Amino acid sequence: MRKSSLRRACAALVAVTSLTLAATACGGTTKKDVKDENTGSAVTGGKADPSAALKKGLTVGFLPKQVNNPYFTTSDKGGEKALTELGEKYKEVGTTSATDTAGQVSYVNTLTQQQVNAIAVSAQDPGALCTALKQAMSNKIKVVTYDSDTNPECRNAFVSQASAEDLGRTEVQLLAEQIGYKGEIAILSAAQTATNQNTWIGFMKDELKDPKYKDIKLVKVAYGNDDAQQSFQQTQGLLQEHPNLKGIISPTTVGIKAAAQYLSGSKYKGKVKLTGLGTPNDMRKYVKNGTVEGFELWDPAKLGALAAQTAVALVSGQITGKEGETFTAGGTSYTIGKDGVISLGKPTVFDAKNIDQFNF
Repeated sequence: MRKSSLRRACAALVAVTSLTLAATACGGTTKKDVKDENTGSAVTGGKADPSAALKKGLTVGFLPKQVNNPYFTTSDKGGEKALTELGEKYKEVGTTSATDTAGQVSYVNTLTQQQVNAIAVSAQDPGALCTALKQAMSNKIKVVTYDSDTNPECRNAFVSQASAEDLGRTEVQLLAEQIGYKGEIAILSAAQTATNQNTWIGFMKDELKDPKYKDIKLVKVAYGNDDAQQSFQQTQGLLQEHPNLKGIISPTTVGIKAAAQYLSGSKYKGKVKLTGLGTPNDMRKYVKNGTVEGFELWDPAKLGALAAQTAVALVSGQITGKEGETFTAGGTSYTIGKDGVISLGKPTVFDAKNIDQFNF
């Protein structure tokens, strides 16, 4: 997502966790990099052949938002395992900072120079990587984004943790139930420019427009920058600024753990409800001591595995990234949606009844 790092995700990532959303424009396309008229996803010519055999000996480079981040370590190990089972080669590169966009660009260029067959990247910025990724695609390298997307024309497919709408709406639904559909709430996000975070928050705000939430008021969106200390301080600040706060949604594994740490040692424990995206291993303590009733996430290992399997399917010609194409990965059939998005599935809700069944 260092010991504090499983806190880094989401951002659940995207992370979802998902950082640094600059408005950097994408570079120009090449003849080999044509935007599909129907999906908007980048395709490199050719027609999908679902019956094509998977190629062997391919090298897929994984570029997470941040290396040595337990969330992405778990995710990328899932990708490595899937590639090994398919007879492919795994390579990981990346920066130690979750906001080093220039570093990500440099690593994309390095992987392109090394002529890997595919790149799986969790984008820190939706636009800044575009020129480098388009250059990779012009060199016949397939590009898959996972956890956090770039612009659709800058990759072949995006493997989403779950649908952005499902994640945003269900987090509001969880908190609303916990606070009895009444009171002030706040959101503790990652960076202000986080691509996946902002998408989820957009759906949260839309969900709150439903009349059943008429007695719930969103008073603030705070940003902890996927940093444990900053997220802890932001939680403290929210409660000082809004003493009547009834609940907090933190759609980032860093934020929800830091918020839980603060709440569990404060007078607000059990009084201010907390939900969002977290990992069972991070949140188990806080569920069991009554700080948190329930939260949600996906399995990051499965996310990484699907990113790897998608990359291999692209290189092998089974799919091109067009909407409506189908392929099988790990015994499950997936259909590519609009803009080349592939959804891993619905998020899992973790609470006292089931949390000990999971270990990640």
